[in-house]
Amino acid sequence: MRALIVEDEYLARDELVWLIQTHSQIDVVATVDDGLAALEFLQREEIDVIFLDINIPSINGMLLAKSLAKQSSPPRIVFVTAYKEFAAEAFELEVFDYILKPYNEQRILNVLHKIEHSLAVNAPAAPEARVSPRTVNLVKGESLIVMPCDRIYYAEADEKVTCVYTESERFIMSMTLSEFIARLPATHFFRCHRSWCVNLDKIREIAPWLNGTYLIKLHDLKVEIPVSRSHARAFRQLMKF
Repeated sequence: MRALIVEDEYLARDELVWLIQTHSQIDVVATVDDGLAALEFLQREEIDVIFLDINIPSINGMLLAKSLAKQSSPPRIVFVTAYKEFAAEAFELEVFDYILKPYNEQRILNVLHKIEHSLAVNAPAAPEARVSPRTVNLVKGESLIVMPCDRIYYAEADEKVTCVYTESERFIMSMTLSEFIARLPATHFFRCHRSWCVNLDKIREIAPWLNGTYLIKLHDLKVEIPVSRSHARAFRQLMKF
């Protein structure tokens, strides 16, 4: 699930990014601060949902939403604004939701839940089961390394890249963690945190940590990988404890 945030107030933008990444599986792939930059980004990238301020430079949010509404399969639009008076016009465009600033955290959580449910319900069914990949291509300098998936221990998001670790090497991939995880066999890798993915076969120890979370310790490597609260229940079910 890919999201774009269009917001020119950096404090509001950072707070919204934090709320989305902390409380959902939605991947914020980009943030921009004006309507023209958003339009140019959307011409290059496919996005599932846009969190869109109305009072932004170049092209205001309402005009941008009207332009997107003309598309055959527009992304879901969630307006985030300090102005109540645009609500009626917004819902005439059949936007997904309308959130007022300053943010109410529970209101944000409810909207995130609605988005995830909507995307899950409307996701196209696969015509047949996907064969789990046995290898993944990793970049090392100017070379492409064909790496067996079972040699990967974990992956970690770092800004706009993903660091991938084997027992003895680190690879830098120019993609989001979500994009990298999509290349791995889902039966062996688990996203335990918004910034971490782990090979289940490499887990040596699971230790309780803070507020119902866990720390994962791996064979062969001295690293502790967190399991966030939002992923803890799925992790317990997966590991059967």
